[in-house]
Amino acid sequence: MLKTILFIALAALVVLLLKPFKAKNTAEFTLRPEGDATQVTWSMHGPANFMSKLMQVFSLMDRMVGKDFEDGLANLKAIAEAR
Repeated sequence: MLKTILFIALAALVVLLLKPFKAKNTAEFTLRPEGDATQVTWSMHGPANFMSKLMQVFSLMDRMVGKDFEDGLANLKAIAEAR
């Protein structure tokens, strides 16, 4: 009898930001199998000081780090597919 086992992997690391303000956050990569592919979700969370909350209200955080997240995921995909 064959059984399907679903593995969801989580990797986490601490990110220390220095600019535009100091922050200590946790970045998480969640890998979830989807057929012949793997869905990767990259998230970051941590304490929200006043500046963080202000930036979230005006969606400035996504403009600041969104491209870095997209570039990082694209690089991860290229490396994974090259193997």
